[in-house]
Amino acid sequence: MQAQDRSWDVLVIGGGPGGYVAALRAAQLGLRTALVEREHLGGICLNWGCIPTKALLHASDTLRRIRGAGELGIRVAQPEIDLAAMISRSRAVANRLSRGVAGLLRKAGVQVFDGHASFTPDAQVRIAAADGGTQTLRARHTIVATGARARALPPLPFDGQRVWSYRDALAPGHLPRSLLVVGAGAIGLEFASFYAALGTQVTVLEAQPRILPTGDAEVSAFVQRALAKDGIAVKVACTLIRAEVSQRSVRATVRGAAGDEVIEAEHALVAIGLVGNTEGLGLEHTGVKLSHGLIGVDAWGATAHPGIHAIGDVTGLPMLAHKAMHEGVLCVERLAGLRAGHPAPVAPIAACTYGHPQTASVGLTEDEAKVTGAPLRVGRFPLEGNGKALAIGEATGFVKTIFNADSGALLGAHIVGPEATELIHGFVLAQGLEATEAELIETVFPHPTISESMHESVLGAFGRALHV
Repeated sequence: MQAQDRSWDVLVIGGGPGGYVAALRAAQLGLRTALVEREHLGGICLNWGCIPTKALLHASDTLRRIRGAGELGIRVAQPEIDLAAMISRSRAVANRLSRGVAGLLRKAGVQVFDGHASFTPDAQVRIAAADGGTQTLRARHTIVATGARARALPPLPFDGQRVWSYRDALAPGHLPRSLLVVGAGAIGLEFASFYAALGTQVTVLEAQPRILPTGDAEVSAFVQRALAKDGIAVKVACTLIRAEVSQRSVRATVRGAAGDEVIEAEHALVAIGLVGNTEGLGLEHTGVKLSHGLIGVDAWGATAHPGIHAIGDVTGLPMLAHKAMHEGVLCVERLAGLRAGHPAPVAPIAACTYGHPQTASVGLTEDEAKVTGAPLRVGRFPLEGNGKALAIGEATGFVKTIFNADSGALLGAHIVGPEATELIHGFVLAQGLEATEAELIETVFPHPTISESMHESVLGAFGRALHV
């Protein structure tokens, strides 16, 4: 039987984290599975987002440590920055992982088609290859996992030269002398941190009253102070009202409480969020419902059109790779009959920012917890009181935990400091297992570790902190 004539149990559109994980799980369950990807397996996250940015941030973190080596009794020469080598390594890491995804799919027996997929009027899937060839596939179930892309800002449209998206910022032709970052969410702050460490004069512009506007207010304030110490200028509650882009610079007029101000920089990075990739999919030929460019789904990923499902960024916030992977597994297991009835409660999803300092959180912020009306107990523990943090010279940060005072339920947890993104999984597990303060207090954390600060924060919420 020719590939173009085959029908499939599951056809996945999009080879990003959610898509390829869904395809792998479907194949594990014995479903005949195919996947269509128009560019690179692994999607934006692996190729132009999560992975390559972390490779660059590891380089800038290493640079900071080298510069601070004297405090440890290690005398080193002034380090030299080779931006081209940093970018080359970042691309090599991404390419290696993309090849790894291809190998996993091949090993699992997933048929991969290269090209752009779109629905036909009879809800089949037409694939247009780069060489102009086309073929049509049939599937009992189709999963749309096309992800999202950078949201454009009308006064500063992307041009790949002076005005960057995150993709442009990952592979610049040279190290800019100055950079205006528009948007102080995770993407904006990670690039601000990277370029500032390399010596670029960075200004961050945020329209909301504080940076990391969806996070805990106490965390935002702490990070803003840390950015200032790193020489990053932060302007909050400021709106971009006009911009002039020339061959040599970007001149942005911003409006804040003190009036209008002109900021000039060699380049501008626009990082104001993401928009779902729903155009060109032929969804108008289906019963799939869209809202603000996002696909409407139920808790299992089912759309309004029988047999068509969607997962990940294309379905809305939070647009995170680990959420997409989780949704892909849930969707496929539902299709295979492993899950029935009402869906389980929404799993706790951690949010992580990998700049300097790192931040990570799960659950509610303190302000969100107050809105619930529940009586609260809030614990805080500074890393200055943690032996391991002091020993490694990274005692800047804190752990914050929020509990329902009556039930002992962990409502939210927030970490700022070294390896915060690696530590947060402890609180994710606690929330997922519905652990209360009683179980967390009785948990024995290893010594000496930064994780002890997590325990101390829990103890602090109930008036039992030992080292502060």
